[in-house]
Amino acid sequence: VQLQASGGGLVQAGGSLRLSCAASGPMFSSYSMGWFRQAPGKEREFVATINWSGGSTFYADSVKGRFTISRDNAKNTVYLQINSLKPEDTAVYYCAARYGLGLAFEYTYWGQGTLVTVSS
Repeated sequence: VQLQASGGGLVQAGGSLRLSCAASGPMFSSYSMGWFRQAPGKEREFVATINWSGGSTFYADSVKGRFTISRDNAKNTVYLQINSLKPEDTAVYYCAARYGLGLAFEYTYWGQGTLVTVSS
């Protein structure tokens, strides 16, 4: 599966963005999907994961309550809605996929990343 992330940009603190990740290839609904981010000078960190149906999600504590992961299997797309943005959310955001129906924290396929910059 190939992944293409989009939706990043420059936004003021307190603002919102919706990131999208379009997947190509068959059986998108058979993949767990996730979002990660990598801030400048830091290691990549887990943000959120969603199971095959969208019925189960899990978030990093740092984003819980502000970020929402969702998916549209008919459109082969996973989303990350980011609200109440903070300067510390500035990072390259990556989507990822892993074959399997449950939540996942290690992934096989990665997108190219989309940059989110939050100004104070």
